Amino acid sequence: MEERLWDAAVVGAGPAGLTAALYCARAGLSTVMLEKLSPGGQMATTNEIENYPGFPGVTDGFELADRMRRQAESFGASQRSAEVLSLRLEGAEKVLVTKAGEIRARCVILAPGAAPRELGLPNEAALRGKGVSYCATCDGAFYRKKTVAVIGGGDTAAADAVFLSGLCEKVYLVHRRGKLRASGSYAKKLQKENVEIVWDSVVEEILENEKGRVSGVRLRNVKTGETRALTLSGVFVAVGNIPATDFAKGAVPLDEAGYFTAGEDTQTGVPGVFAAGDCRRKPLRQIVTAAADGAVAAYAAEAYLQDQQQ
Repeated sequence: MEERLWDAAVVGAGPAGLTAALYCARAGLSTVMLEKLSPGGQMATTNEIENYPGFPGVTDGFELADRMRRQAESFGASQRSAEVLSLRLEGAEKVLVTKAGEIRARCVILAPGAAPRELGLPNEAALRGKGVSYCATCDGAFYRKKTVAVIGGGDTAAADAVFLSGLCEKVYLVHRRGKLRASGSYAKKLQKENVEIVWDSVVEEILENEKGRVSGVRLRNVKTGETRALTLSGVFVAVGNIPATDFAKGAVPLDEAGYFTAGEDTQTGVPGVFAAGDCRRKPLRQIVTAAADGAVAAYAAEAYLQDQQQ
């Protein structure tokens, strides 16, 4: 076990974790960030970001992540490459069990993020950022006046199709069943001339052109077995997310999908433990909302520690 008792331990170094660490360190709290991979989370794997305030034009996600890391460290935040395996959160000292040993802290900010659920197709990962996207509000503007497909049948997929219909020439909504899982309110919203729902179909293959970019998809009808190809410029996968919260099971309340149930104040219900970013239940997951969560969590953590000293 590391002997030092930190004021704040931040789990995850995506935009939420990096911002939380920045705000904690700037407030004079001894702060350690724990990240099992490289800093930045999903942001660092995004080649083109054009909707982060203050960065006009297209920004590289890796560069933005590195700037956030350096800014947090400039105020004294310390980063450790460590995967958190479990938590012991009872009492005033919280213990984070990692592969590299145990970390003790007076409060904990959980920001492990979430990863989009993939279709599992062979070339899907290689085409990410080259026509395959998991965030319509992030990347939709790159497909103005083009033809795209949204894969999925839930609220997110329906909302993505509606959003993209205002930008794209044509939007296919591909769903494996004959009825959407999305709430009934989307039925009317999807009645647009440039939106076509493709029922009972799954994507068998993402097609690519000689430049290594998406050129379409091959679909299979699950009832008839018939296949057809759609010519597309982009594929938006909206089949759910997987929050990286397994390590917190039994220690912090989670909802049925595995997200932390922290509210807008980021408090989880466990004293001294806060959740920020894509790992918590929320209506919008963007870099800017993750960063905002991190700031709120740091503020709440600072208030908690002040109360403990009284």
